[in-house]
Amino acid sequence: MEPKSAHELRHDWEAEDVLSLLTLPLLDLIDRARAVHRRHHPDGEVQLASLLSIKTGACPEDCKYCPQSAHYAKETGLKRETMLDVDDVLAKARAAKEAGASRFCMGAAWREVKDGPAFEAVLAMVRGVRALDMEACVTLGMLNRSQAERLAEAGLTAYNHNLDTSPEFYGNIITTRTYQDRLDTIACVREAGIEVCCGGIIGMGESLEDRARLLQTLANLNPHPESVPINALVPVSGTPLQEAPPVDPLDLVRMVATARILMPLSHVRLSAGRRSLTREAQILCFLAGANSIFYGDKLLTTANNDTEDDLTLIKEAGLAIQPTSSSC
Repeated sequence: MEPKSAHELRHDWEAEDVLSLLTLPLLDLIDRARAVHRRHHPDGEVQLASLLSIKTGACPEDCKYCPQSAHYAKETGLKRETMLDVDDVLAKARAAKEAGASRFCMGAAWREVKDGPAFEAVLAMVRGVRALDMEACVTLGMLNRSQAERLAEAGLTAYNHNLDTSPEFYGNIITTRTYQDRLDTIACVREAGIEVCCGGIIGMGESLEDRARLLQTLANLNPHPESVPINALVPVSGTPLQEAPPVDPLDLVRMVATARILMPLSHVRLSAGRRSLTREAQILCFLAGANSIFYGDKLLTTANNDTEDDLTLIKEAGLAIQPTSSSC
C-alpha cells in the first residue's frame, strides 16, 4: 500500500519528538498508532515468519544478552554445533510453509560472513527457500558489498541486522562490534537491493531515552526497514543479563505503537519475549500496530510460543494470516 500523504514518511525525527510519542497516555498512543496502521495495512492481517538456527554457538561476539556467545559458553553450557545440511534446512522450510509461514529466516552465529563453503551453502539454502515460493531472510553478522550482491543474486528477500539499542547505551551491551559496523552492514544490504530487517531489544537496563533513540535511529534510515523486530529480553542463565527484571508488557506495547507511527509501511514484528506475554497483551500489541510474529517453537536457541496456541489466538482474535507475497 502507498502512503496516503507523503508527509507521513519522515526520516528527520528528533529524539525528543520520539520520546514524546513513546510516553503519551497509553490509549492515546494506541489510537494514533492504530489510525496509521489502518491507513497502510490490511486490518487484522498477520505475517507468520519462521526462524531457524543453521549454525549454533561459539560466536566470537560478546553480546551480553546472547547465549550463543563463546564468551559465556562455560556458564551457559551451550555447545557449538556444526552447520546444518542444506537438505535438512529446506525440509524444515517446507514444514514451516505447511504450518502457515510465508517467510523463512535462517540465522548463523557468525561475527561476519566469510567466503567459502559455508557461505556457498547459505546461498543454496536461499535459492531453495525461494523455490518453495517463500520469502527468504538470513542473519549472518557483518558482510561486505560483494557478499550482499551474491545474496541478492540468489534471491534473498531480506537481511536481518539489528541495532539492538541506542548508540549511547550500545557499549554497555557489546564491545566486539561498533554501532557504525552495524550501520555499514545495513548500507551494504540496502545498496544490493535487499530488504532490511532491523530492530532492537528492550529490557537490557536501558533508559526510556535510549529506547527513543533506538526508534529514532531506525526511523531516520532512508528508506525505513521493511521489517522492524521488537524484542523483549529473554534472560538466559549464564549470560551477564541473566538477572535482568522482566519487561513490563505495556512497555512492549508502547514500543510497537511508536514504531508503527514512525515507520508506517514497515512490518512491525513481535519477536523474542512474546512467550512471556498473556493472550491479552499479545492482542494489545496487534491493536497497537504489530502485524508480524515469529512462528514456531524456537527462536534460534530460545523457546517460543506453541504453534497451535498461536493459530488459536489468531483465530479467536479475528485475525487473518498474511498470504505469501506475489513477489516470491
